[in-house]
Amino acid sequence: MKKYNSILKYIFIAAASLLVTTGCVHDDKYNEPNLDGYDCADKKGIVVPFADVKAKFQNNTVYTFPEDTTPDNEADDLYMVGYVSSTDETGNIYKTIYVQDALVNPTHGFTVSVDMVSSYTRYPQGSKVYIKLNGLSVGTYGNVVQLGVKTGAESAANGVSRIPEKTVPKVIFRSCTTRGEIIPKVLTLAEMKNNENLIGCLVQLDNVEFDGRSLCSNFAPNGQTVDRPIGQGWNAQTKAYISTAVVRNSGYASFANQYLPTGNGTLKGIFSKFNTTYQMYINKVSDLDMEGGELDANGKDKHFPRLDGVLENPCKFSATNLTVKTVADVKQLAGSLAPNGLVQITGDFYLKAQIVANDETGNLFKYLYVEDATGGIKVNINKADLYLDSRFKLGKDLNIKLKGLYIRNVAGELQLGSNDSSSTVAYRIKEEEVYKYLYDSNASARTVVATEKTISQLTNDDVGRWIKIKDLEFIDGDLGKTYADGTGTSNRTLEDCSGNTVILRTSGRAIFGIKAASAIEVAGGKGDVYAILSIFNGTYQLWITQLTDIRMTNPRCDGSVYTPMPVLFSDDFAAGGFSADWTIVNKVGPNQFWQTSNQGNGTNYYAVMNGNAGGAGNNFANEDWLISKAVSLVGKTKAIVTFTTDVRYSGNTLQVFATDNYTGDVATTTWTQLPAILDTNANAFGDWVSSGNVDLGAFLGKNVRIAFKYTSTTAAAATWEVDDFKIKGL
Repeated sequence: MKKYNSILKYIFIAAASLLVTTGCVHDDKYNEPNLDGYDCADKKGIVVPFADVKAKFQNNTVYTFPEDTTPDNEADDLYMVGYVSSTDETGNIYKTIYVQDALVNPTHGFTVSVDMVSSYTRYPQGSKVYIKLNGLSVGTYGNVVQLGVKTGAESAANGVSRIPEKTVPKVIFRSCTTRGEIIPKVLTLAEMKNNENLIGCLVQLDNVEFDGRSLCSNFAPNGQTVDRPIGQGWNAQTKAYISTAVVRNSGYASFANQYLPTGNGTLKGIFSKFNTTYQMYINKVSDLDMEGGELDANGKDKHFPRLDGVLENPCKFSATNLTVKTVADVKQLAGSLAPNGLVQITGDFYLKAQIVANDETGNLFKYLYVEDATGGIKVNINKADLYLDSRFKLGKDLNIKLKGLYIRNVAGELQLGSNDSSSTVAYRIKEEEVYKYLYDSNASARTVVATEKTISQLTNDDVGRWIKIKDLEFIDGDLGKTYADGTGTSNRTLEDCSGNTVILRTSGRAIFGIKAASAIEVAGGKGDVYAILSIFNGTYQLWITQLTDIRMTNPRCDGSVYTPMPVLFSDDFAAGGFSADWTIVNKVGPNQFWQTSNQGNGTNYYAVMNGNAGGAGNNFANEDWLISKAVSLVGKTKAIVTFTTDVRYSGNTLQVFATDNYTGDVATTTWTQLPAILDTNANAFGDWVSSGNVDLGAFLGKNVRIAFKYTSTTAAAATWEVDDFKIKGL
């Protein structure tokens, strides 16, 4: 199964940099880089202003400066001369050197893409540098013009690759003059769009704050690059910031696990942009003066109140004047709620409970389960990827301020959330209000201990608990099925050796390891299941959080050992190109046909067909077939075909057919269309969908071929991708 990364994960900092502790923002203390052994040089040549270098990128086309044909004559070399505005010492800036054309009041900045880490040791912030342009290229990434090299390996036609590490010292020269101090250019967020020439410069934003969606979060989760929104100016009527941007933080930065500052103040960083989103890169956290606790001349905290009205640090939990409640107490507050009924908690109460299930694999979505000695309960939160937030790590204790929250009866299960019934949030705590209710205990995570039960022992008091049920197996009718069908949520049935049954609910969007739940067959043995117990209209349901929560390796209740249906033919197209096992037919259209690609997947390939020649208005009418070899089902009593698909852009649906009499001409062959599940999300790549087990019972005793028929029109041409193809038979 292949997946795209919406945000690229860069691994570039030594392991030691990951060993950081969570805490408040503090001043960074760094030694001056030792420049011994590094050459310096003040170059002579033709200086090209920053503006003229940027102007070389025209008509969305990469420009490459002429090579140096007279290497012994420095006078005719082309140089861009500026000052380094960035530092990658903390690891937040990666393989990029930002430069600006003056130490004070710059008029232009520039982004230089280099295949080098720890560049600060050679080019510290404030250094004057000469960038030799000969042989370098000017391209763009995210609508930001940058310098690099043109190698042919770029992901976009107008992009450039990083300057190779060995080449960097040959094209970027540090001046021998004393390093200067970069004085940040003061801008407002509103002024950014009118000052894009300053992209790459060190700028200062005053009276800004991280908005409520980010409060009480870390700069970034380990290994993840995230955007933290900031705001400036406040509209009292709309209760929203007048101007916004994002601070882009790397999960590999040395300060990643520190808490974001919670007050209003000053932020210095590198001004950048990605497409239409303005963003800032922090060089070091001491460039932020936004943390509370600093008093002004009047004895008031200079960083509070915030623009949004927050009066003090909202992340410090205090139980003063609050009464502690247990999960059982919280459920008692609901009284005799009818299904879908709501009751608001009005008392000054709080709940302390352990997180026993989160959304790390996507099987749970926008909610957690917490549990104490008296029971467990679901907490609905309108935020995805909760597990990346240090507050919501599995096994941690969570302090929940209950006043203002609502208890809702959802088909018999009592849950915590809000009173917002809009379809997009479904009674979840609003993302911008999470900090008001959910507090990190700041204690280390503890082992989650399951309550052991049998199916017949389950009661409503167990709903919301993390439980263990021993000696279960999937019923015979579910063997050979995957955990989920397509992207929806599916039911599979577990039973014990006495015939008692319970439902297992699994989302097709869950990713267990590297595969979607819809691509993994259910376990065929008997064993233990660890799961959250829920209830829906009187029916108990189990929800796992990891595939390892199902441990079925023993013989089944009848003593048999389940043997998965053997694979008769498979192809994941991993080698690239089609083998002789496939026939490609171009029935209608120009020279467009099925091929293989690894774009977005590194070394992993898949089959793809696209009737668009690049850009709007370049769609073509096509009919193209990809036909498998004949596979014998002689002597088989059962057979299926499975595969995964991914679609992008609007257009005709891919069709899947089978035949036992291929004539060599698709027009004269008798085809049977197969009811396979296909991807329906045309708005994004990467959400691969399993076809499910498509029955081939009509072709038992015959030789069967499977065909994928792609069609497009001049009005619409989707991109269809196929992978993980298997025909199985028994």
